Amino acid sequence: MTDFRFTAQHTDGDLALAHVVGDLDITTAPHLRAQALALIDQGHRHLILDLGAVTFCDSTGFSALVGIYRCAKTADGTLALAAVPDRLERLLDLTGLSALLPAHPTAAHALVAHTPSQDTATA
Repeated sequence: MTDFRFTAQHTDGDLALAHVVGDLDITTAPHLRAQALALIDQGHRHLILDLGAVTFCDSTGFSALVGIYRCAKTADGTLALAAVPDRLERLLDLTGLSALLPAHPTAAHALVAHTPSQDTATA
């Protein structure tokens, strides 16, 4: 298994920021999905995934991101991405998913962009 880490470093109410490190592939995508969905199940329906240390993402990793997005939406939440690697950002643009998965230059920018008004707008 490749070096993969998922670390929730900021959990505040219904918001969680998690840092993802390593490859997102057929081996690691199930772990990414399971850990992200566990945060949603714990009440953190708004997720920010910092992908700045992701070194590779295949179709399985991409599908995991889509699945996490769907689960967040089902929980009346959101999924935002931070520090998206260039190749993954191009794939999001090509598939049109960049309209659903907002990407921010850094995790700090994503945290600032998440405002309480988003919570009340979805309630």
